[in-house]
Amino acid sequence: MRFNPEIHHRRSNRLRNYDYTRAGVYFVTLCTWRRECLLGEIVEGTMVLNEPGSVAASAWTDLSNHYRHIELDAFVIMPNHVHGLIAFCDEPTEKRHGLSEIIRGFKTFSSRSINAIRHNHGCPVWQRNYHDRIIRNEHELTHARSYIVNNPLKWEHDKENPINSM
Repeated sequence: MRFNPEIHHRRSNRLRNYDYTRAGVYFVTLCTWRRECLLGEIVEGTMVLNEPGSVAASAWTDLSNHYRHIELDAFVIMPNHVHGLIAFCDEPTEKRHGLSEIIRGFKTFSSRSINAIRHNHGCPVWQRNYHDRIIRNEHELTHARSYIVNNPLKWEHDKENPINSM
């Protein structure tokens, strides 16, 4: 289907005029294409990664090697989505990539490897957009970390669980 601006309205959920390269902590959620449970399964409240899930975890943990101005905090790979905290450091660097560029990098690095495993080159792995929340204080950071760590325990009731979308 060709792009038609009359029916294809893609709205960004980014804050208008906010500098997503500034120091701070961002809570991001990325969903797999069509929310396919591609990355593993939850077994008795524990996420068990399959090969694509291990690739996604490795690509996530490798981000700070590519983007020196970030530090990774808590993250979890779920069957069909990823939650993670990315902290942008205050120290000046030559090139500061923004949050969207870092997420694009993660999607690109992981998609290539996942599609090689699936022998399905060029197939979408991730949905086009992602959700982010700017963490504003220590209380929000503590809450986000707890949410991430406990997410597999709540999979049965998670809105991203395909069983709950029916």
